[in-house]
Amino acid sequence: MAAIAKLKSEVGGFPPTSSKRGVTVYDAVIIGGGPGGYMAAIRVAQLGGKVLLAEARELGGTCLNRGCIPTKAMAHSAAMYAKACQGEAIGLKFSQLTLDFAGVARHRAGVVSTLVQGIEGLMQANGIELAGKKAQILAPGTVSLGDEIVETKHIIIATGSRQLRPPIPGIDSPGVVDTDTILNSQTLPQSMLVLGGGVVGAEFASIFASFGTRITLVEMLPGLLPAMDSELGKRLSLYLRKAGVDILTNTRVSSISRSPQGLAVDLEGNKGSTRVEVQQVLLAAGRVPDFGGLDLDGLGIDHDSRGGIRVDETMATNIPGIWAIGDCVGNMMLAHVASREGIVAAENIMGLGSRMDYRVVPACVFTLPEAASVGCSEDEAKARKMEYKVAKFPFIANGKALAQGDVDGMVKIVAAASGEILGVHIIGPHASDLIGEGAVVVQQRLTARELAGIIHAHPTLAEALAEAAHGLAGGYFHYRGR
Repeated sequence: MAAIAKLKSEVGGFPPTSSKRGVTVYDAVIIGGGPGGYMAAIRVAQLGGKVLLAEARELGGTCLNRGCIPTKAMAHSAAMYAKACQGEAIGLKFSQLTLDFAGVARHRAGVVSTLVQGIEGLMQANGIELAGKKAQILAPGTVSLGDEIVETKHIIIATGSRQLRPPIPGIDSPGVVDTDTILNSQTLPQSMLVLGGGVVGAEFASIFASFGTRITLVEMLPGLLPAMDSELGKRLSLYLRKAGVDILTNTRVSSISRSPQGLAVDLEGNKGSTRVEVQQVLLAAGRVPDFGGLDLDGLGIDHDSRGGIRVDETMATNIPGIWAIGDCVGNMMLAHVASREGIVAAENIMGLGSRMDYRVVPACVFTLPEAASVGCSEDEAKARKMEYKVAKFPFIANGKALAQGDVDGMVKIVAAASGEILGVHIIGPHASDLIGEGAVVVQQRLTARELAGIIHAHPTLAEALAEAAHGLAGGYFHYRGR
């Protein structure tokens, strides 16, 4: 508590009357303006509460400014460029097709700027007070914002996460960059080693390979996308290799050093030691909770440096009046999970009694092609020794996919012996959009026969879900699969 006492003296003590904000008592002060924080702020305001949102950096947090959104803007540019390069297959010839990477960067920045301004407008429209300052919790109900002190009935911690930096000799060498740096880059590297074969690493490998960068993708585990159904990772590996990506699984980076070509990366894998020389190394090996410099120990808040702040199903910490949401909790580091956790915390603060349910959480990977998953994977069903059945429908047998030249991938449904659909796993065109139907199906516990009985518009990619369901409920109509 000594650190908190010192901070109290530095900012002039507790009395709210001495602060610039007078004696205002907020219903909630939210620390962090990412998807969890700003959604919580909006929900408290919708329910009639008075809210202050403290964000020392940009509104929108990592997702909007340095993660989900700029990455997807680049993924779209990459997809359009790749399509244009293959245009002759559908009757389109471009005599002077060139890549303007500076233009890609301008598009990326423009999308981010537009969305940040949109969130600022939402804050104003909902009467939410903003503080562009670093916040410190002095005690439950008391928060300092620089030289100001505010009082509040509740505090929501939404401080997010930071990138993991593995303890590799030479990791601080010039040319070793993180995703924040790469998303501010105005130039395209000729070669890059991507460290990490999870969602982030796979996305960047796919994007830069499409732009023509020579990519080496290194993953310590046996396959890509280890958190998803293993078949998605296996299929994605095939597609990335077809795009020119050199994939090394069961491999770790032992050291990084300078070389005449840029960087020499020493690797240890099943085939022994190897060395790869590249212009850049991109760190994409995951993220860990970030507590934003808050003195959690001094406050007595239960937490763990890798697992995050401990909360219950209402998003409450062990300290009354203090809540935590998003990546700093460490349950599932996804923007849409943080948003839902923010809504749950806000509704509990305002007396609605909400509970967080992680049973149905869709996950998306914006590679070329996309991958998406929700619910139980086949690997999980096997591990639990469940009685289950699987049906798969390939996009090459779907009329819309064939017409638009997007035939890579498939829809896979995992169902219980009773027919209840437990999981939906997609790799292929617009998988991130199609998984929405999968989430509803799993949430509502529909059977394969019930999904097959829903009329799907023709010709659409969504028919692939219906066809997979037919495969479980009596037989495929447009596929000779098992």
